[in-house]
Amino acid sequence: MNICVFCGSSVGSEAIYAASAQGLGFLLAQSNSTLIYGGGNVGLMGILADAVLTNGGKVIGVIPDFLLRREVAHHGITQLEVVDSMHERKRRMADLADAFIALPGGWGTLDELAEILTWRQLGLISSPIGLLNVNGYFDHLVEQMKVMTRDGFLADTNLASLEISDSPISLLTQLGVYSVQGT
Repeated sequence: MNICVFCGSSVGSEAIYAASAQGLGFLLAQSNSTLIYGGGNVGLMGILADAVLTNGGKVIGVIPDFLLRREVAHHGITQLEVVDSMHERKRRMADLADAFIALPGGWGTLDELAEILTWRQLGLISSPIGLLNVNGYFDHLVEQMKVMTRDGFLADTNLASLEISDSPISLLTQLGVYSVQGT
């Protein structure tokens, strides 16, 4: 499977964020899944990609040309695709992906997650989507989604289709990517 992961270009303030990215990378490689991500060598993105590669996995990065020129691209990955814009980046990652996961991150991660959730709601994709809720990072976002549902702005089925876990192995299992045997 090709798993698209949205995550921060920073490592965050707690060591658990980096450790979770490393753990997820190990499990992606172990399950013979290909990582699809934003192509960066910095922050959680770089940690995740390095963990997949270190454990024998395949990594495809998609990066806009302007970020490539800022020298944040990871040139050691299996394949690096350069696109013209952030929108094209999101579209290409979605085209390549069989499932999506969001790790902690900032505006970019939130933007990518919101867009892919919207595409799922509109029926443009049917792929599973998950939140790796490391250290309770997404607790307030999930609570806001519940308010959106309670107040009639989000259908129960849309919220229910989002898989949420604080454990990489549990989330990958929920998404159908990983089993006890690692297949």
